[in-house]
Amino acid sequence: MIDFLKEPWPWYVAGPLIGLFVPLLLIFGNKNFGISSSLRHICAMCMPMKINYFKYDWKSEKWNLFYVAGIVIGGFLASHFMMETGKVDLSIQTVEDLSLLGVEDFSSYLPGDIFSWDVLLSPRGFIFMVLGGFLVGFGTRYANGCTSGHSISGLSNLQFASLAATVSFFVGGLIMTHFLLPLIF
Repeated sequence: MIDFLKEPWPWYVAGPLIGLFVPLLLIFGNKNFGISSSLRHICAMCMPMKINYFKYDWKSEKWNLFYVAGIVIGGFLASHFMMETGKVDLSIQTVEDLSLLGVEDFSSYLPGDIFSWDVLLSPRGFIFMVLGGFLVGFGTRYANGCTSGHSISGLSNLQFASLAATVSFFVGGLIMTHFLLPLIF
């Protein structure tokens, strides 16, 4: 059984499991799902300020905090106890494409050419991590949700805003991959 959990699950297993999550949310009376809403709950819980955005009953959504805790714990368990090596099996095409951009260190889970303190303190690393992180956070707040919230629960609830956000996520990803990433590297 543990060997089954260590292997990547095929799309025809993982996809329906994610899809079944939405009806379960509706059965239990919740239509909202996503990580960014959990960050709002944490801020409202830890910093009771007089900001209207944080004035709401976050306790009614505390199940979402357990969900985030499960993601953190599951990620820790998977990375420390379920991976045979720290190396991820990437497709040959991905390795070739990244090599053309100057990424050569594939010895660990995260390429050292992108994710290291030396790179972070360089101008390229600052743009990639700090500015990129700010833009992800800003975009999440501006879109009023994250990719999982809009693309999973928003689309299944037939929300037009979620359709617009999901299309924008994909277009932004394509622009980043094919135009901006080669400029940064």
